[in-house]
Amino acid sequence: MNSRKISFGTAAIMAVCVLFILGASPSGAGAAAAAPAQTQPTQAVVDASFTLTEAMIPMRDGIKLYTAIWAPAIAAEPLPFLMDRTPYGASGRTSESIKRRYQELFRDGYIFVFQDIRGRGKSEGQFIMIRPLRTDRADLKATDESTDAWDTIDWLVKNVPANNGRAGVFGVSYDGWTTVQAALEPHPALKAISPQAPAGDMWMGDDFFHNGAFRLTYGFEYAVRMEWPRDVPRFRFDRYDTYDWYLALGPLSNVNAKHLQGRIPTWNNFLNHPAWDSFWQGKALDLLVKEPKVPTLTVAGWWDQEDFYGPLSIYLAYEKSDKAGLSHLVVGPWNHGGWSAGPGDKLGRITFSSETGAYYREKIQAPFFAKHLKGREGFELAEVTTFRTGANVWTTHETWPPKRDYEERALYLREGGRLSFEPPTEEGESARDTYVSDPAHPVPYRPRPVQETYHAAGSDWGIWQTMDQRFVHGRPDVLSWETGVLEEDVTISGAVLAKLSAATTGSDCDWVVKLIDVYPEVVFDEPRMGGYQLMVAGDILRARYRKSFEKPEPVTPGAVEDVTVDLRWADHTFRKGHRIMVQVQSTWFPLYDRNPQKYVESIFAAATGDYTAATQTVYRSKSRPSRIILPMKK
Repeated sequence: MNSRKISFGTAAIMAVCVLFILGASPSGAGAAAAAPAQTQPTQAVVDASFTLTEAMIPMRDGIKLYTAIWAPAIAAEPLPFLMDRTPYGASGRTSESIKRRYQELFRDGYIFVFQDIRGRGKSEGQFIMIRPLRTDRADLKATDESTDAWDTIDWLVKNVPANNGRAGVFGVSYDGWTTVQAALEPHPALKAISPQAPAGDMWMGDDFFHNGAFRLTYGFEYAVRMEWPRDVPRFRFDRYDTYDWYLALGPLSNVNAKHLQGRIPTWNNFLNHPAWDSFWQGKALDLLVKEPKVPTLTVAGWWDQEDFYGPLSIYLAYEKSDKAGLSHLVVGPWNHGGWSAGPGDKLGRITFSSETGAYYREKIQAPFFAKHLKGREGFELAEVTTFRTGANVWTTHETWPPKRDYEERALYLREGGRLSFEPPTEEGESARDTYVSDPAHPVPYRPRPVQETYHAAGSDWGIWQTMDQRFVHGRPDVLSWETGVLEEDVTISGAVLAKLSAATTGSDCDWVVKLIDVYPEVVFDEPRMGGYQLMVAGDILRARYRKSFEKPEPVTPGAVEDVTVDLRWADHTFRKGHRIMVQVQSTWFPLYDRNPQKYVESIFAAATGDYTAATQTVYRSKSRPSRIILPMKK
């Protein structure tokens, strides 16, 4: 980038410098006491496309947050702000990287704002993972991510010249979470938000836990990445295949004893809060959001390996009180953030027959912000827009899950490894299937080697959910059932549930259920896809939480119980000539930690001797049917 000192215009820069020096005071809803003095910008540079101003913007409690403000060098009219508040570094962007990543938005014309949240990058303050909301609203200096967004927008509209007084906030992942926070108590200038893959509940179904089962690889590796002390040599894996490393680690109690020594706050929170208690509930956005206050475009990916639960659960929470129709949902065939860059025409070996990412950015995201931030007419967004995988078409819905033209159908586990829409008629001891689950030999969640999530040479983390499931099909500790060849298309759209009638010889266990699309043995246009097993939906339940996520209790060994595993949502067509498969297993390692299968008060404190093999039984009789509930198109 061609860097040279510039000005916004002599008079303008003088005004800006004065305002930087004096600071800005929030006013209106959520107002705070006057902000402290602020130094003038550290740098102002330009190229043919942008001017850049770097500022330390004061918050109401005196903490200053680093903010990079990229304004088009030439603009025919005052422009709105588009802001991304991030823990991943607001500096380091270039003019070319912004134009490449946000090319559709750049063509429309915005002032792009990137800000380091507290304690990250160049910002002051202490970083707290998923910072809770402030408790004392009467304290005008109390802060949270909502007030920091408010104070930043207030400063921007008052201090950056040639803006039109409107702001939008967007971002992916953690940045999607801060986006939702900005709209909890929105600044009057905030006119639109787009939370993309925001974490809705880190315990219930996003980064750190799923239905009580601890997400070992991501929980450990992300916490270490974000909170490792700067004065301590960086943690490094000593094995390329982290499956071996985590297995050799032994019980979770060894993490602090051998590696972290209590230095990682988030890991300590895992230890102290293994159940869905007030700590996790107080951070759960799907419990905190109420009626949307600004137009909202929530975005998710069907194969998001980190935050699929969050965006849909937040959208559903908004819908409970969205009288004005401000909230909209888009779900596409993407992994985590896969819509934000690149064509989006494939994921791993799965192709989609069109450039879905480019379509989203050009036909949905850009006109959404242009309408609400620039006043552009002629764009109407459907309530829900989804990409139907399998059929590879975009479709719209009046509600999510769809109600019109869909009905719940049960697909039963039957004898001989069959799946059928006809319920079982068999009774007796033979109407069941069993396997031995051994924590010493857990089922890998993806083909080995399992590279660390952020491996410098690359990792399969982003595509593991679309990998061919034949790598575990036929293992003695994985049960499979499948339909015959489908004689017509079967389309599902909505919530998918697994209802098992099951037992274990242990006093605790995990139930993993996967819904799979099995390709024909011969695929003429893609020969390498013959017999491919594509996971359409899959999730886990830790049995101790089968009755209550807040109050775990042991399983009675040998007792047959009804267990529901929520596989979340899907919009997929199983094509004519394909088969539908269901797999059940009890380990998914090291994505999830190993359940000792002996009930202990906290698995984070389990000892080596607590881990034991157990026999799992899935019943499929007339009186004890196991089935998958599918939201099928009529």
